[in-house]
Amino acid sequence: MQPRFLVLLAAYNGMKWISEQVESILSQQNVSVTLLISVDSSTDGTEQWVAEMATRDTRVIALPFGEKFGGAARNFFRLIKDASSADFDYFSLADQDDIWHPDKFSRAVHVINSQRVDGYSGDVTAFWPDGRTNAIVKSQPQVSYDFLFEAAGPGCTYVFTRDLFIELQNHVVGHFAGVQEVTLHDWYFYAFSRAKGYRWHIDNVPGMQYRQHASNQVGVNRGIKAFRSRLSQVFDGWYLNQAVRIANLVGVSDQPFVRDWINLGRIQLLRLALNSSRCRRRPRDKLVFAGLCLALALVKHKK
Repeated sequence: MQPRFLVLLAAYNGMKWISEQVESILSQQNVSVTLLISVDSSTDGTEQWVAEMATRDTRVIALPFGEKFGGAARNFFRLIKDASSADFDYFSLADQDDIWHPDKFSRAVHVINSQRVDGYSGDVTAFWPDGRTNAIVKSQPQVSYDFLFEAAGPGCTYVFTRDLFIELQNHVVGHFAGVQEVTLHDWYFYAFSRAKGYRWHIDNVPGMQYRQHASNQVGVNRGIKAFRSRLSQVFDGWYLNQAVRIANLVGVSDQPFVRDWINLGRIQLLRLALNSSRCRRRPRDKLVFAGLCLALALVKHKK
């Protein structure tokens, strides 16, 4: 029997690219695919397109329309909560605008089984309307607490085993009000998985083309403009406050390492800077993380 996948797709005003994305999902080789779609209330006809697709193809299921989520994370939390886990071996996330390689899922199954892991993600190939492409590498070696400070790559590369997904789903349902305050679902799902002791593999073989355009909610963190945007999120408190929120929600706030910084005082930030090698995967990111923590500590000292 072919491995059975349930794909959770969050859509919003997606008519430009959703057809190409869905076609690449339903064309996955050597697996059985069911696609569950949740549409954030849209103005471009996305709901109608999804409804018609669900009528034409029994592999496509549309959740009831009309809800306004205001962001991808809340839409994905809704999908996790409402998904049926019956009859599926693996569960995956999808954006509305990418193009998946035909062997994306078969590759994931092979890696999950050969590496004996519960969660999977991978590198991607970013592409732009002008034809540029760029390899986005997220597969640096994992470190002890990277999951509290970054995702395992784009959520659209994630694959969960049945056991992991069911525990994640139970957690999301049980903490549904709390997770609404989490901005990035992919960061949160990775954090939950690692915090609960599940093994995760980040693959260095790209399985998809990751479309870049003006409407990307997150997109590729490249260039001076992107760096300044991330920098502002650090200094306005969003980034580390999200880390604190996630640590509390996934149940690791009492671990000694986390207790050392979770209050985000000046001394705690200095400790975090000294432990940057445990917080980010990429060598350059370790240095940047340490520098930002030091800068925040100095700001607090001057106040």
